[in-house]
Amino acid sequence: MEDLIHIGKIFEKVLAIGKKINHREFEDCIFKNCDFSNGDFSYNTFIDCEFTDCNLSMLALVNTGLKTVRFKNCKLLGIPFYQCEDFLFSVDFEECILDYASFANKKMTKTRFQSCSLKEVSFIGTNLTGAVFENANLDHAIFNTTQLAGADFTTAYNYKIDPQVNPMKKAKFSNIGILGLLDKYDIKIE
Repeated sequence: MEDLIHIGKIFEKVLAIGKKINHREFEDCIFKNCDFSNGDFSYNTFIDCEFTDCNLSMLALVNTGLKTVRFKNCKLLGIPFYQCEDFLFSVDFEECILDYASFANKKMTKTRFQSCSLKEVSFIGTNLTGAVFENANLDHAIFNTTQLAGADFTTAYNYKIDPQVNPMKKAKFSNIGILGLLDKYDIKIE
């Protein structure tokens, strides 16, 4: 990964725990079974890339471009995604652990979180218009001034969202999930 530009490459079983990999560009690259935990990917650009079975926990992403990046079965604990570049920011998650990550103030329209753990994730000020939370665990996730118009929570669970501070016109919820919208009222529904 010493080259500055990588196009169409496959990186497999790379162990770079706690390492700095900065000022690189990756396009159409695949990362499989890699461990970049506690590392620093600041000032990199990832375009149309995929991470599968990787550990990226506590990875620094200051001014990193994530432009159509897919994460599948990855550990992404505590990642401050809010530090990523806003320009063309586009991510997709499947079967990932995103606990304690922060997407504060990011524009993430139509982002898909499929079978993900999102415990205590911060979505403060995030635009999640049309996002899909399919079978997603949102235990103690923080929604505050979060744009949720058209978002799909029909199979999501453990969420508590205040409709008074989070615009959610045409958002979808299951009958059981409605309780997560009424939590602040401390009422019992039987």
